[in-house]
Amino acid sequence: MYPKGFVWGCATSAYQIEGAAEEDGKGLSIWDTFSRMSGNVWQNQNGNSACDHYHRWQEDLDLIRSLGFQSYRFSLAWSRILPDGTGSVNEKGLDFYRRLIDGLLERGLIPNITLYHWDLPQALDERGGWVHSDSADWFADYAGVVFKALGDRVPLWTTLNEPWVTAHEGYLLGNHAPGHRNKYETAKVVQNLLRASGKAIQLYKTIGRQQIGLVVNLEPKTSASSSKADVEITAQMDAYMNRQYLDPVYLGTFPEAVKAFYGVAWKEPTTEDWAWIHTQPDFLGINFYARGLTAANPSEPLFGAQKVLHPRHAYTEMGWEVYAPALRELLVWVSERYSQPPIWITENGAAYYDPPVAYADVMEDPLRVAYFAQHLKALQEAIRAGVDVRGYYAWSLLDNFEWGYGYSKRFGIVHVDFETQTRTPKSSARFLQDYIIRHTIG
Repeated sequence: MYPKGFVWGCATSAYQIEGAAEEDGKGLSIWDTFSRMSGNVWQNQNGNSACDHYHRWQEDLDLIRSLGFQSYRFSLAWSRILPDGTGSVNEKGLDFYRRLIDGLLERGLIPNITLYHWDLPQALDERGGWVHSDSADWFADYAGVVFKALGDRVPLWTTLNEPWVTAHEGYLLGNHAPGHRNKYETAKVVQNLLRASGKAIQLYKTIGRQQIGLVVNLEPKTSASSSKADVEITAQMDAYMNRQYLDPVYLGTFPEAVKAFYGVAWKEPTTEDWAWIHTQPDFLGINFYARGLTAANPSEPLFGAQKVLHPRHAYTEMGWEVYAPALRELLVWVSERYSQPPIWITENGAAYYDPPVAYADVMEDPLRVAYFAQHLKALQEAIRAGVDVRGYYAWSLLDNFEWGYGYSKRFGIVHVDFETQTRTPKSSARFLQDYIIRHTIG
């Protein structure tokens, strides 16, 4: 059973669904630039059109409401509001989000806004991006514009979505925009992201009346064997993946294993920096997809670790293990380590192969249905164990632009034909609709 007032929602992000890449005064983002460079994205695809949500938002909100969800988590395109990242405000961009929020409220849906989901304005990247020491101030200024314009009608905010991905994929591995591969830069980006989140949270506290949180992606690390090498590397990878952003926010320190990984690239935050970094949000958003079965591999140059496939477990199209008990274990661990923060599951879902054409009113996706059923069972077990979970968001409402994978991976509970933009609910959408009805209490 879920607690009274538990919120059920679905989630998306701006670059993945909006399209209208340069319409109505929108500036370019780093993903506009990155995806238009040959070889960065599967089949050189991009988000120029995506799901055309910019023009079809009313249809999409009707879908959300018809499926029984109570809340919609979405992100704002920073460069749609501030085309240059700072300075002049594009009122047409703000008007789009005003209309979206109005549409949600008219349908009785709770808006849950993420300020940053990886699409930094290109103009700011040209000034140094998240490596620049002023990036936290740029973000706080942007947040202030948004809070002033939209804050009176939005009860739930989050600052950053998965800062680990921004730093690790964007600045260390180069698989995401802006495509850098530099450990020195990454060490700076980690701290600047946390400074930015802290500044935005503290700013909101001076003008906002609702709640603001931080969203992290967590992947429990499990040792592939009991060998000393596997156990030690698993602990190091856990620190890098799961504690790098939570320990500084909640405990006021970075894990020693993280500092050791960056080595001479690491510079300790100043006292002033810690005043921003060690800023606790009102709630913690957790994005959960899989666990990481980990083994030592000295030949792996970056970490000396590798993921291991479990011979008896299923895997999604992303190559991610399906092992729902890890969600319960993770939530209990977070609650115990960080003094029981209010938690929202802000993303949970799976990519599976879906037929390219809808031949019926509902498309069948039994593997995704099974994934949701198993993870919701684990979520209930965590709540019974005393974890304070306030809501759950399925990822994703729509099949969308899946970053470096282009349109080749489908997470949606609603199928999108990207040639016609036709939306067709899948059986996972109907499963969640029925589940919400059966588990909603006042």
